[in-house]
Amino acid sequence: MRLGSLCMLAMLLLLGACGSNRFQTRCEQLMTAQYAAVVTSRQNGYKVDNSRSFRILSAMHGPGNPDAFVLGLTKTESRMEVGMTGQIMQDPMSSTECVAPKIDVSLFYNPIIIYVGSEFSPGTCAYEEILAHEMRHLNTYLDHLPKVERTVRNAFVKRFGNQPLYAEEGTAMATLKREIDTGWMPYIKAELVKVEKDQQAIDTADEYARLSRVCKGEVQSFIGPANRTRR
Repeated sequence: MRLGSLCMLAMLLLLGACGSNRFQTRCEQLMTAQYAAVVTSRQNGYKVDNSRSFRILSAMHGPGNPDAFVLGLTKTESRMEVGMTGQIMQDPMSSTECVAPKIDVSLFYNPIIIYVGSEFSPGTCAYEEILAHEMRHLNTYLDHLPKVERTVRNAFVKRFGNQPLYAEEGTAMATLKREIDTGWMPYIKAELVKVEKDQQAIDTADEYARLSRVCKGEVQSFIGPANRTRR
């Protein structure tokens, strides 16, 4: 190859590198201006249901010690809604594109229901003790949601806050959606269910024993002295 041809090749490679650098710089500027990750949480309230017997609540609680009864139960399900859009910039020279994601995540619980066995009338000592225990479960749910909100927001900023997402031309949004579906949604779900570990810490053997003794045996008068209580 002649010297002139070598010089021309080197110049073309240099121009290509410069074009690529300019594209990257423009993409990073786009990211700074357009990227957004909005993560919010909301509470949907709760209600107290005193219409079901402790035997029904025991069945609702699921498998466990057949000799143990559930006096109260707090039930809900966590939910998340994830939406995404993105500003895209294309580089015809390299057939690549970049996207500045705009991600909107909403975290919430289905309305929380606190069940207290129908054998325990509102205003009685046993009812108030059982309800107080279930309120601890309620507050654990309510406290957990803002923690997940902060954790998820920080994770999104760490992942997307400084660098655009690059992909082949025409595939950036599909690549982003795949990452959200296969990576982020399972991650958020795992953060939400961490609350169950805190819930289990409330239902200790000592707490069950305490509830079985409260109110001068009022609880045991309903369920029988041979049975243990749960919640």
